[in-house]
Amino acid sequence: MEVKSYQSQAESLLKEYILADPLVPYTSIVGSIFACKMVYDLAQLISAVHFKSYSSFSNIQRVEWSNRAISTVHAIFITAMSLYFVFWSDLFLDNQLASLITFRSSFLSTFTLGVSVGYFLADLGMIIWFYPALGGMEYVIHHLLSIAATACAMLTREAQFYTYMVLISETTTPGINLRWYLDKAGMKRSRAYLINGILMFLAWLVVRILFFMYIFYHIYLHVDQVIVIPTTFFLTNIKNVCKVD
Repeated sequence: MEVKSYQSQAESLLKEYILADPLVPYTSIVGSIFACKMVYDLAQLISAVHFKSYSSFSNIQRVEWSNRAISTVHAIFITAMSLYFVFWSDLFLDNQLASLITFRSSFLSTFTLGVSVGYFLADLGMIIWFYPALGGMEYVIHHLLSIAATACAMLTREAQFYTYMVLISETTTPGINLRWYLDKAGMKRSRAYLINGILMFLAWLVVRILFFMYIFYHIYLHVDQVIVIPTTFFLTNIKNVCKVD
């Protein structure tokens, strides 16, 4: 009985405080940062045991090896969730009876964006800490823009559908990281390296070129809903500024 009592109290705490609607973004961000740390540590542990070439790496190469493990895990997660929301979820179905597609969100869609924000924050922290070993200023700017765009969609709960459409481009990240791994493992002349290059080309063609054309086409078809976002954002901020407690 005592175990069930503690379990019910824990579930109540989780629902009322940690996963309460206003706290969902912050819970997911903090949880994501801790998850990144866990993946980093696991990557170091597993690599030291199962990859012979890992012991010959310099310290910064080991850092980058584990850092790419984080980005790979995030890319797989956010790609799967983005594909779900864009193509399979009922949340963003083009239903005339539903609200504007640019203003739809859910607990899960907001939580998932928070996970992505947490990853970008953790990765940006590593880039700055080891600067410029993990990337130059272009990486810093890329991450800052990614954080701003994803956090805006998460906090305002606006344009989440199009945010997920853009995040599908993370599909190419595992292939890029795998190419780096194969190179460092001395497999640059292997068949796996060749296949990886072909798949990377196809992924970039489909996800970063053809699919972006579809995104622009979708925005064109829903331009009457898209143009409402800046107006609503402006009016909301004016209301907050003029609000008297």
